[in-house]
Amino acid sequence: MTTMLEITGLGHAYDGHVALDGVDLRIARGELVGIVGPSGCGKSTLLRCVAGLVPPAAGGIRIDGRPVAGVPDDLAVVFQEYSRSLLPWLTVRDNVALPLRRRGRSRAQRRAEATAALDAVGLAAVGHKYPWQLSGGMQQRVSIARALAYRPSLLLMDEPFGSVDAQTREDLEDLLLKVRGTSMTILFVTHDIDESVYVSDRVVVLGPAPGSVVADLPVRLPIRGDQITTREQPEFVRLRAEVGRRVRGSATTSAD
Repeated sequence: MTTMLEITGLGHAYDGHVALDGVDLRIARGELVGIVGPSGCGKSTLLRCVAGLVPPAAGGIRIDGRPVAGVPDDLAVVFQEYSRSLLPWLTVRDNVALPLRRRGRSRAQRRAEATAALDAVGLAAVGHKYPWQLSGGMQQRVSIARALAYRPSLLLMDEPFGSVDAQTREDLEDLLLKVRGTSMTILFVTHDIDESVYVSDRVVVLGPAPGSVVADLPVRLPIRGDQITTREQPEFVRLRAEVGRRVRGSATTSAD
């Protein structure tokens, strides 16, 4: 498979605190890769470096062979704090359509593409409403719709479902698997081990700060069914335990 994202020897520090040290990672086009690890291991820092929001102190990042030097044009980010990423004075449809101006779309095109993206996430009927009129789960669907409408080649998701209730979280996980497509590459940061196995093609485990890759585990489930069917599979249970051991093992080693 073609390498879409290549991270080599990535390092970063904040005020003398080393957050990442020697991260090496390759992600193929169309993959959904989950990133897990103990708190403070640099997961969000890794995403910010890939997004061009934070320049790395060492190493390099390439997207489609091109070095990242600033925010790439063909990239979108879905944050955990959905309420901060949506503009309360714009309607839901206008929030989704906003990034399309950068694509050079006409007003009619922006409206049509935003409506299609909202339909894809089950929110076709609320485009005229404002974000503050929606539930938290619906607001996060709007954030996902905005990313889908932009059609990025790389989507970064930083704990995107961490602020919603358990049932809504499962619904959003299923939504992600439904709408991801085949051409979009996704880097998905989560603290939830079950979630990482459920949504990912691969699970990458970072060790404690300074973060580096301690495991890269392929997810090969015989069947991807609904939440209950998938999580009951012996391979899912095995992978969940393996990821948990790697995360807890690295945290214990650090404490020792």
